[in-house]
Amino acid sequence: MPHAPADPSRTVLLLNGPNLNLLGTRDPRQYGTTTLAEVERRVTELGRELGVEVVCAQSNSEGELVDRLHAARHWAGVVLNPGAYAHYGIALRDAIDAIEAPVVEVHISNVYAREEFRHTSVTAPVAAGYVAGCGVFGYELGLRAVLRRAAERG
Repeated sequence: MPHAPADPSRTVLLLNGPNLNLLGTRDPRQYGTTTLAEVERRVTELGRELGVEVVCAQSNSEGELVDRLHAARHWAGVVLNPGAYAHYGIALRDAIDAIEAPVVEVHISNVYAREEFRHTSVTAPVAAGYVAGCGVFGYELGLRAVLRRAAERG
């Protein structure tokens, strides 16, 4: 589980789902060659610049993703790449809907330029924002968006 942050109101969870631990080597044509560690470093550095702590986590298990969302329910927000769970992860969808923290969903590839089954997200309708097709830069956009949503909520 993510550690208990000193100030949950200034902490964002960067949460990655299944197969994202293979970034950099898995289908580089689709996902690029940047590793998950590099993504986490970039987002953590941007968080520091923006005055927030970023806690990073990845799991291939939907249950663990749900647990991590629950643990971050009172944090400033969550940047989430649910991977394939976006298309059928009802438990993940319900967890996003149940927590107070705004969640911005991020996808590296343009899911609408891919297989038809990827065109439907069960998680997006309950997310506070959605970023897709911007490569790994989408994570940085997601962080900025989640902080904007948190500020709007007051």
